[in-house]
Amino acid sequence: MRKLYYFIRLGRPIFLGGGFMLFGLGAIMALYSGASINLATLLWGQIAVTATQLMVHYSNEYFDMAADRENPRPLRWTGGSQVLVKGVIRPEVALFTAIGLAAVALFAGLWLFLVVGSGPYTLPLLLVAITLGWGYSAPPLKLNQRGLGEITGAVMTTGLTPLFGYYLQAGHLELLPFLAIFPLCCWQFEVLLTLNIPDAEGDAAAGKHTLIYYLGQPRAVHLYLFVLVLQYGSLPVLLLLGLPSTVAMALLAVLPFVAWQGWRMARGAWRDPRNWDSLAFWGFGLLVLLTLAELTAFLALWLRPN
Repeated sequence: MRKLYYFIRLGRPIFLGGGFMLFGLGAIMALYSGASINLATLLWGQIAVTATQLMVHYSNEYFDMAADRENPRPLRWTGGSQVLVKGVIRPEVALFTAIGLAAVALFAGLWLFLVVGSGPYTLPLLLVAITLGWGYSAPPLKLNQRGLGEITGAVMTTGLTPLFGYYLQAGHLELLPFLAIFPLCCWQFEVLLTLNIPDAEGDAAAGKHTLIYYLGQPRAVHLYLFVLVLQYGSLPVLLLLGLPSTVAMALLAVLPFVAWQGWRMARGAWRDPRNWDSLAFWGFGLLVLLTLAELTAFLALWLRPN
């Protein structure tokens, strides 16, 4: 039972809820756009998403082990689970589990395409997600070690996941889901920047060069604030391009909390290790809140009487 507990902990299951919400957001957007509910695509699509997400968690634990070992102050939200570093489970277990989960995701994608008939872009979207997820930490891409981890995580998590959910229900892609995911991708990028600040010392010692390494922490925080302004400053343009005003209002309702987090970063909270856990917690929490805001808005639009 102890081994099982640590094996589950290795997969960071606390983060799986985000995959359900983002995939659900895509599906709800498709229903708002006029699609009908397809339970088969919902089920198999969620299996593909969750398997891919878990693949990323287990593979990251394996390929980031050197950096996690060098991290002097691992936190609840950063520095990995520390399960492999402590030697509780053999590293090969994480690697083989990640490979098995990639196979599960591919099987779900093939079932969607061949049996359910979900459309020609099903496998390409899923293969891009699996490639980015595996290449986030693993060779030969090692995206997070080349300063590309933050943008990769934003595209993969808050970008491809809702797009996949939308496509499986609608059978096509259009501008609407791209408009809706842009603010979420911005925030996910900011969250990953925040998470890499506590890990900067250990990452550098292990030769892992994240965007923090290339920019330095002060300039990385300036980029964080720029993207935050872009996230909300883009709303008028998104509205003109077709984002429903109800969705924009839902995002604006979260703005005071986002602004507070940005104010903390601008005031230098990132410099004090005592703030790192709080900054990471609120970063993840606000991503959940922003996603729920959009999901609730699209659900209300779908359910409103004609």
